[in-house]
Amino acid sequence: MRLERHIYCEKTGRECYGSTELPLLLDVSRRLNNSRNIKEDLDSILEIISTYLSAERTIITILNRENSSIFIERGYGISEAAKALGVYQIGEGAIGRVVKTGEPIVIPKILKDNTYLNRTKSKLLTSDRRHITFICVPVKVEDQISGTLSIDVAFKEGDDHNEQVRILTILGSMIAQFVRARQDRLEEIERLKEENAKLHIELKDKFIPSNMIGNSGHMREVYKLIERVATTNATVLIRGESGVGKELIADAIHYNSPRSEAPLIKVNCSALPESLIESELFGHEKGAFTGAEKLRKGRFELAEGGTIFLDEIGDLPATVQVKLLRTLQEKEYERVGGAETIKSNVRIVAATNRNLENLIEKGTFREDLFYRLNVFPIYVPSLKERINDIPMLVDHFIQKCNRENYTEIKRISSSAIDMLMVYHWPGNVRELENCIERASILTTDGVIRAHNLPPTLQTATSSSTESKGTLQVILDRVEKQLIIETLLQTHGNLAKAAAQLGITERIMGLRAKKYDIDPRRYKRG
Repeated sequence: MRLERHIYCEKTGRECYGSTELPLLLDVSRRLNNSRNIKEDLDSILEIISTYLSAERTIITILNRENSSIFIERGYGISEAAKALGVYQIGEGAIGRVVKTGEPIVIPKILKDNTYLNRTKSKLLTSDRRHITFICVPVKVEDQISGTLSIDVAFKEGDDHNEQVRILTILGSMIAQFVRARQDRLEEIERLKEENAKLHIELKDKFIPSNMIGNSGHMREVYKLIERVATTNATVLIRGESGVGKELIADAIHYNSPRSEAPLIKVNCSALPESLIESELFGHEKGAFTGAEKLRKGRFELAEGGTIFLDEIGDLPATVQVKLLRTLQEKEYERVGGAETIKSNVRIVAATNRNLENLIEKGTFREDLFYRLNVFPIYVPSLKERINDIPMLVDHFIQKCNRENYTEIKRISSSAIDMLMVYHWPGNVRELENCIERASILTTDGVIRAHNLPPTLQTATSSSTESKGTLQVILDRVEKQLIIETLLQTHGNLAKAAAQLGITERIMGLRAKKYDIDPRRYKRG
């Protein structure tokens, strides 16, 4: 809608705003009420305001109460790059002062006024070299300042700009609800960003590799060590019992390292014959030995730029230990039967369930190699040291079984969980996984119950056969049973039973009398 502008006051001879003010306000009101995308429609509203007031630029700013900053939300006659530069603090510059005081401000000639900061790098004179006047009014909602509405107009000598301030104030009140809504939204986004940043910090403090399950204190210590060492090139030695998940630690270190896009090559040192392990690790040339019909790259060469995981490093033959030590020290090696020295850029992560210190004493493992490998040791706790992680592990293994074996296990009973929690788990996490897989197959109603678990997990508590009573009663019961079993073995011979139990025949007789045991009942025949 193009508005008729050039109407003059008969008394003063100046342009009269009144005759065209009503159509302007009606047009702005209609656009605000019918708007489906207020941000886009606001651009056209600012264009109308600029046309009506003959403004070079028209700008809306919004106050962010979260950080007390004022920034340009929308503008006419100003580039996006310039908008991004227009950020002020409360009380800073002309715009900041309007937000602070809540009063309009008029700067007749911005070129000659130090309070006009010109953060947007705008021209300070019109195209025909006239001075520019800056007029800014606060945008308020319920007496609370949400932002500002401002214009840059060509300077006119003797103009007091009261009409322009009045119209800008009216227009500011009309768009105030938009400004407040936008203010609330942006502040909410700012809060979410801060919360997100805090969560990132908290998650960093609680780093948990995506491939590992467990939240016990022991495992949190392991996670911290993984987080610290993963981003380095340090050699890592993972120690722990068989079945605790040492390979998962190696995976976590590699895939959280700068080498994550490069290969991760795994070698089980105990699974390869002694005669082949050197060739497997370092490769061989054609004709190096019988059967070497062509050149073959070794695992170190295949892992170039990445990580090699040497599992069961304690089983590495002494001859290969020497070559591995050189690779660790000099970062180079030769293929079997080859003379060419190959440079190595491979990170070594080793693991063992054996006591390497004892092997060193026995002379089967090199002490210098141990110290080269043991740069950053990580001890993985056994399952009995992290019993509280069992429910979480069980849930994970149930889901895994459902995916891989097409089972539909919904839950595990509390009695079954109790059995799992009191078992000593010599096979660690691997044994637990096998146990859950077996139980998932055996159950017929989608619930893992105590009787679905292996017999080795049956305890006095789970089978309702636990001893009850005072300590003395329980001890007497055990002592009586032990005497009976010994008399059965000695066929009722009191002297032999006493000798076997390490007591005198007299004490044996007194104990038999106390428990009303007749040795003759156990004689042969």
